[in-house]
Amino acid sequence: MGAKISSDLIRGHTDTIVLGILKEGDSYGYEIYKKIIEKSEGQYELKEATLYSSFRRLEQEGCVTSYWGSETQGGRRKYYSMTASGETLYKRNRDDWEFTKEVIDKLL
Repeated sequence: MGAKISSDLIRGHTDTIVLGILKEGDSYGYEIYKKIIEKSEGQYELKEATLYSSFRRLEQEGCVTSYWGSETQGGRRKYYSMTASGETLYKRNRDDWEFTKEVIDKLL
């Protein structure tokens, strides 16, 4: 497996990464954790503690809501769902990232 990305470079983008996954549909912690590894092709793994503090932050800011899944889904899992505020935050952060990337590409 290749190099892993520095967590310092990604730290400020955790919430946006989580929102990007929730944009595809409601999900629960472990599934989101796995999707991040999958999407980064194994080059980035979000620590569980970081993921759950992101959920708490996003929920406090009204960007996500959570609910308990049914027993039939294999145990009671807490699902997270993106709100309209979450969608707005995702788009704004995504635009900011595109701009930052352009500037850094020019500087490097």
